[in-house]
Amino acid sequence: MNAQLTKLVQLADQPSRRIIGLMSGTSLDGLDVALCRCTGHGATLDVVLEHFATVPYEVEFQQRLRAISQPTVQLQEVVLLHAEVARRNAAAVLNCLQQWGVVPAEVDVLASHGQTIWHAPRHQHRRAEFGHHATLQIGDGDHLAHLTGIVTLSDFRQKHVAAGGEGAPLAPFADELLFRQPGTDRLLLNLGGIANFTYLPADGGPAQATDTGPANTLLDHVVRQHYPQQTYDAGGYLAAQGHVHAGLLAALLSHPFFAQGFPKTTGPELFSPTYLKSSQAKTSTTSLPAPDLLATLVELTATGVAQAARHYLGPQPTAEILISGGGAHNATLLAALGRHLPTARLLSTAKASVPPDAKEAILFAVLANETLAGHPTLSLGKISLP
Repeated sequence: MNAQLTKLVQLADQPSRRIIGLMSGTSLDGLDVALCRCTGHGATLDVVLEHFATVPYEVEFQQRLRAISQPTVQLQEVVLLHAEVARRNAAAVLNCLQQWGVVPAEVDVLASHGQTIWHAPRHQHRRAEFGHHATLQIGDGDHLAHLTGIVTLSDFRQKHVAAGGEGAPLAPFADELLFRQPGTDRLLLNLGGIANFTYLPADGGPAQATDTGPANTLLDHVVRQHYPQQTYDAGGYLAAQGHVHAGLLAALLSHPFFAQGFPKTTGPELFSPTYLKSSQAKTSTTSLPAPDLLATLVELTATGVAQAARHYLGPQPTAEILISGGGAHNATLLAALGRHLPTARLLSTAKASVPPDAKEAILFAVLANETLAGHPTLSLGKISLP
């Protein structure tokens, strides 16, 4: 057995592993870096978050990433950013480790989600000549492994698609291990660029997951468009000053996605500025004040989440809804969810000892841990050796 295979066997046999989870979502605000101590695996798993940081993306870099997440794009820019994202992420990891007083040799594994630039489930692309799901994340794992000297798992979604899945959501695999509470219905709601949740039934039934529609992706777009000095609506302050436009909301909700059965997945390529602009044109709301537009988009997100929650939990859900992602800080959005789901208990994932900003990065650390430790039904990710 060569040295590299020996290294993987040793990682699998260790009682615990220090794993860095890396996550950058469709909001494109930055890279979440979570250093976790994962002890055991499966039913015996225990996860301790040792350090966490969010490394913000510069505005120019955000713009370049948005530019390649369009139907027409220069292929050279995609290729270059595939390497550049990885090299930037490697530098961010090394900088975080230095700040935390941890040397790379003390970290066993990097688990990198990568940056999604296009998500194309079958129901969305509808190509008769290719009847499969597809998705693409950039940020090559080989660059990460080489530059950091740390074994790297990446391309989690590609393995899921290859096995017949849609590539999303992946959260249920880890949510099951971290958040299952016997006797309690729980929804793990992530309000990132897109809203999605995992449902963990009280009776111990299998985890179920779905996307529910847009969350921060359109809200952030409107803020950037109307308030150039801001990148997002901090606390939902701007939306709180507006009023929901019923006609525009109805037009937005008329999108076929909301009539599709569950589960389903989507992304910002579907809920794009073009989708918003088209709905405004249909309803003569192109001059709608920005606060009203934001208030309407908040209501859109809350309506989508509530529709999905009622599908899984019935008309009056009483579940614990544990919220994470950037939207967890949007008080106006949380208030809208409370109005739509008055009998549910809206809580932060912090209730379960998982900081809401770190949850997604922790989840990918868990996925890497389960893959390496030999989970009987879970094998996700490409392994890159230094």
